[in-house]
Amino acid sequence: MMDELHRRLKETARAHRPDRERMFARVERGMAGPGTHPARAPAHRPASWFRVATAAAAATGVLAVGALALAAVMDGGADPAGTVATTPGPASGTPNGPPVDARDGYLRSDGVVDPNSNAYWAQSNITLSTDRPLTALTLELRVAQTGGVRDTGSWRSLPEEDFTVSVRPGTDALVYRWTLKDGVTVPAGEHVFAAQYDHAEGARDAGDDRYTVVATGSGRTAEVRGDFTAAR
Repeated sequence: MMDELHRRLKETARAHRPDRERMFARVERGMAGPGTHPARAPAHRPASWFRVATAAAAATGVLAVGALALAAVMDGGADPAGTVATTPGPASGTPNGPPVDARDGYLRSDGVVDPNSNAYWAQSNITLSTDRPLTALTLELRVAQTGGVRDTGSWRSLPEEDFTVSVRPGTDALVYRWTLKDGVTVPAGEHVFAAQYDHAEGARDAGDDRYTVVATGSGRTAEVRGDFTAAR
């Protein structure tokens, strides 16, 4: 009986053609760590010689594939799951991109605290330069509420009647907005927008003041933004 079993096992092993994809899948599952356990076979169920032969051949194939995978890992070619080894990416603290600059194509800007500002009052100047005429323009300035900040006026080098101007006080900032009226065009060149305000006595810190400009020239929209340098 045992001789017959051995003879049939050898014949089955010689005729066996391993399913490589299934083997690799089994190796991956085995190396992935403990997972779900296969269902237990019913007790006292005798296995036929064919099942014994198949199990022996499959075990041989899995061991061979496992050895190849281990050799590949040690050689640095791939990880156990068959994934090509990669170089680590940049550290998580690396910025995703540069901040919005004070220049966008034909539009440029610069913010500065006016040198005539004093311990009770200040003026924030935004100089806007454009290489082409503008058919739309909105400029918003946020003056951080550092204490006692209160509107005292505003002006622009462009005609007053060409803009709608609003000032909106808030708990965290005093917001100025200049909006070009429909049908009006801003000529190419350099233009100044200024906001004036009182503030608590002493040197005021403009570090949290910000402005944003959105404009359209020759059908192209441009956006610039920035903060303010100290009075000069």
